[in-house]
Amino acid sequence: MRLTFLFLFFSVFCFSQNIDFDGRVVDAKTNEPIPYVNISFLNTLTGTSTTEEGKYALEIPKEYLEKKIHVSSLGYKDTILLAQRLYDKKLLKMVEATFELEEVVVAKNLGEAQVLNPISSYSITSGFDSSSTPWVLALYFPNIGASKKYLETVTVFFREKNEFTRERAKFRLRLYSVNPHTKKPERDLVQKSIILESLKSYDYTSIDVSSLKIKVPKEGIYIGLEWLFIPYNWYNKDEKDQLTNKQRLEDRFAPTFGGMYTKNQNFKVMIYGMGEWQDFKVKSKNNTENFIPAISIKVAKE
Repeated sequence: MRLTFLFLFFSVFCFSQNIDFDGRVVDAKTNEPIPYVNISFLNTLTGTSTTEEGKYALEIPKEYLEKKIHVSSLGYKDTILLAQRLYDKKLLKMVEATFELEEVVVAKNLGEAQVLNPISSYSITSGFDSSSTPWVLALYFPNIGASKKYLETVTVFFREKNEFTRERAKFRLRLYSVNPHTKKPERDLVQKSIILESLKSYDYTSIDVSSLKIKVPKEGIYIGLEWLFIPYNWYNKDEKDQLTNKQRLEDRFAPTFGGMYTKNQNFKVMIYGMGEWQDFKVKSKNNTENFIPAISIKVAKE
């Protein structure tokens, strides 16, 4: 079984002229380049990310210049503008987001630690790919019980792809609060960009975030995995086209995040792409289990 976000995507071939869509993204105040900015053409499955130097490059059909694009980066205000405007200027200045700092409550006496959604490598049956536009894949963890909890570690599992020959791939970890009404991810709990790597020789990576003193909100927490469409993560996958039934090379971006089935109905999966959050629901054949990203967290109780 293989899951991607392009469930029923058919390639439509036309004779439109393709053009190079490239430029830079910088901080509006400092003019410093902003790395790993995700750029998506709305109402399409086309997008890219900036490199560490804040540069982006993408080949698009010329008619895409009439579409709007969504530009997002952690710590900056989301921007939506006409593609033609960015194509002409080849420079986008992003404005830093302002947010209210919550009072930091330092836990003095942390007690028993608990692992939520413990995972073994044998539990992973498939994976989550991304092939056309950057996405954020997020798993919801409820906050059950009255005690205060602090996030200690996050562990993410992967699936190896033979086509990706580089030793490692980069992705961004996102930690979100939960909107009490919509139950969707609401805001980043950490404004620092946390870039992690998947290593070919390991099936998981784990990060200790205890120093950030992240209190799990009463509504729960979303752990987000954000793909970065940078050359460092790119590879080709030989796929059979669903329309022509012929083999073709498709652009893919590592890593492939591990996926597993669970009977726990408390977990909720959402994806963010093209400017909005959407539910992601895949059931097992017997309809008793849900398919979720293989993420576990360890929390400490106060």
